[in-house]
Amino acid sequence: MKWLSAFLIAALPAAAAVDGVVVNRTTGTPQAGATVTLYKMTQNGLEAAESVKSDASGKFRIDQELTGPNLLQTAYDGVTYNHMIPPGQPSTGLSLEVYQAKPQPGEAVVSQHMVLLEPAGQELRVSESFLFNNPGQTTYNDPERGTLRLYVPPAGSKSMRVTGTAPQGMPIDRAAEKTSRPDVYSVDFPIKPGETNIQLTYTMPFSGGKFEGHTFYKGGPTSLIAPVGVEIKGEGLEDRGQEPRTQSTIYQVKADSYRIEISGTGSLQQAASSSEEAAGGPEVQQIMPKVDEKRYTILAIASSILLLGFVLLYRARTPQPPAKGNS
Repeated sequence: MKWLSAFLIAALPAAAAVDGVVVNRTTGTPQAGATVTLYKMTQNGLEAAESVKSDASGKFRIDQELTGPNLLQTAYDGVTYNHMIPPGQPSTGLSLEVYQAKPQPGEAVVSQHMVLLEPAGQELRVSESFLFNNPGQTTYNDPERGTLRLYVPPAGSKSMRVTGTAPQGMPIDRAAEKTSRPDVYSVDFPIKPGETNIQLTYTMPFSGGKFEGHTFYKGGPTSLIAPVGVEIKGEGLEDRGQEPRTQSTIYQVKADSYRIEISGTGSLQQAASSSEEAAGGPEVQQIMPKVDEKRYTILAIASSILLLGFVLLYRARTPQPPAKGNS
């Protein structure tokens, strides 16, 4: 009967191990006490399969049979960090990165802030993109006050939607909380080392042609994007020319507050589609930056404009990973 037992054991599917070490990149040492959770893809989406704590040497091990794509989520210091395991890729000897979290921005700044204005009839669609760059080795995380403050006109508050995308992550919906200042909201989304994108969209009735905005972040100027058919006027606007692919006009505002007048109608997605049809389909072009500062600025944010339109079009269809605490 021993041979029969051995045969039955050999016929069972092998339980693949998921193991590795959690490394704290702020200190450069293995991190003990971090919670590592394995999520599996099911018919209902990602579901938690098992959670373990890293030991004194930062090591962890999860004995699970892996099928399809899997996600490892490491929780440490109030922030979670995601690590995808694609099918066929090694699941052993993994190195999972975490960072110390602080409620101060540190080196994190908003490197790009774009405001896309799309008037259509009696309605104005506003899409804002805040691109954080954090070259440091700590995560900026302030659950009480938030890591970003947003201004939303009263008429746009009901349709407001905020999503955050961490480095190498997927868009995750985030709630915007009211602050003590009228029409100003805070967003609790950790700014990890690397690039983090926070998107704000809303629609509002539009008839008078006037619009105002306010910024509360530490970083560069605001870029206002007017699609073909839309004209923007106002004090303090600097015309930076046209983005070559969609022919959208780009303006920059260096002040913390601005008031403008908008006329015409237009859509970035419509302009991008027309451009592709005229060119015989989508294509990828490599454009070298020019010496002229004005042209360099246009080329530097051209890809970001197209990315903004792409994200707005497809993010609602993107599955969102689960999050424990902050993502």
